[in-house]
Amino acid sequence: MQRIAIIGTGPTGIYTLAGLIKCRRPLAITLYESRAQAGVGMPFDDKVNHPIMLANIASIEIPAPDSTYLQWLKAQGAEFLERHGVCKDDLHDRQFLPRVLLGHYFAAQLHAIVSQGIAAGHDIQIKVNTTVNDITAGQPLRLWLSTSSEPKAYDYVAIATGHEWPKAREKKPCYFPSPWSGLIHTPIPATDVGIMGTSLSGIDAAMAVAIQHGRFVESNEGKTLAFELKESSRNLRISMLSRSGLLPEADFYCPIPHEPLAVATPEAIQEAIDQGPEGLLNRVFSLMVRELTFNDPAWSSHINLHTLTPDSFTDAYYESRKKHNPFYWASHNLEEVERNKKNRHTIAWRYTLLRLHEAIEPIVPHLNHSDLTRFNQSLKRVFIDNYAAVPSESIRRLLALRQAGVIELKALGHNYELTIKETKTYISTESGTLNFDIFIDARGQRSRRIDDLPFPSLKHLLVACEGLQPPIDTDYTLQAKSDGAHRIALAALPYLMPIKPFVQGITVCAEIGDAVSKGFIRSVECYEQALSAEHEV
Repeated sequence: MQRIAIIGTGPTGIYTLAGLIKCRRPLAITLYESRAQAGVGMPFDDKVNHPIMLANIASIEIPAPDSTYLQWLKAQGAEFLERHGVCKDDLHDRQFLPRVLLGHYFAAQLHAIVSQGIAAGHDIQIKVNTTVNDITAGQPLRLWLSTSSEPKAYDYVAIATGHEWPKAREKKPCYFPSPWSGLIHTPIPATDVGIMGTSLSGIDAAMAVAIQHGRFVESNEGKTLAFELKESSRNLRISMLSRSGLLPEADFYCPIPHEPLAVATPEAIQEAIDQGPEGLLNRVFSLMVRELTFNDPAWSSHINLHTLTPDSFTDAYYESRKKHNPFYWASHNLEEVERNKKNRHTIAWRYTLLRLHEAIEPIVPHLNHSDLTRFNQSLKRVFIDNYAAVPSESIRRLLALRQAGVIELKALGHNYELTIKETKTYISTESGTLNFDIFIDARGQRSRRIDDLPFPSLKHLLVACEGLQPPIDTDYTLQAKSDGAHRIALAALPYLMPIKPFVQGITVCAEIGDAVSKGFIRSVECYEQALSAEHEV
């Protein structure tokens, strides 16, 4: 049997395993999980997430490792779902639910896949409470583990370690480096609380704080949501902070699976890339303009799309939102998306942008330095704003907190200085200084470079040979000039972000897991064929 190690048992590791068990030849597969429970995934772990924190992905979007998310939900007991604030009778495939439920789902999927794999003749083991401290290339590959003084030998290794958040021990009494660094287990006083970031991570942090000081109450048959603040918590003030001072928009209705684009096709994008890096961004933006004009000519005319450049498109995109109070805009946007969901109506330009971000991502490694800077400062922001739309319920809760006088939004501008002290956090801006007794950094996952890898030998090898960006093939295997390195797949999302800026979410985990498993299976089958030919000779 060829020996395969998967480091990490979150969604990427699970989808990789789901692909590997399809191999016709028996494999010996070991999954390593540093925590006590396998299959949960840190973003969905109920030990670091409050039930009020919502996932922004629904069953209809989640590739099924074994059963669909909705099938699994319907198989659960009503009491279990009610403990998570979910009514079994209301379940449907476009529903946004507490993210901790996804943790239970993926844990169940992992064990179902393991059972299927063993039944198919594979040898599969899961090692929990085991950290992989190092990986050395060679024949064979070697893993150095926290539980053993001797390395374990493997033929293939998939690094599927997922998100990387600062540890709880890195926080100070007044400062949380992420919403998952002990926030939900810490009593937060009714005081001035600052939250850096207005995405779903920032909203989740605000909810985790607010729920300690009051409760959300529905009335009018669920049509109205209010927040009742405890009398003892009247001094609670939550400030959400960002450069622009804008809130994300609510998730919008669109056809799933996504329809193909008419203009910015894979062939058209590849043709633009093949013409070389000079002018690549402008060529691709021209494809964007044609695609948007084709799909939504009225909106394109409204923003004078034909006059815009990759640099000016961002201002035109945000112009209407910047003219209004962000909570006023959020209220009207919520009404619009709920009406469209009810009527199954798609806003064409929003849907086009949603599909364009995936179509355009392949150009990023080919952009020259100047165009990459332009892309990061302009189009990247638009695409992230579009695909990072949040559940309607999250917007409803923000508006309820606003109505209760608990929350506000502040624009910091592009020039500010953050200073974290032991008992306070200060932010100096061009318009003055803000200070907070509690501060939570909720800006989401940051990209990592190769020199951030937690495997010293592999890091040294890759930095010395290839620089700071991951040298990977289409199946995510490393293309380093070292014996055996091509048998290591780098499938950890933070390390892929420098060349794949939109690489996040469960659907991406599924795509990566599928590519990694198919690449390994091809190598295994080639190896077996070579052995067979040698035996015949």
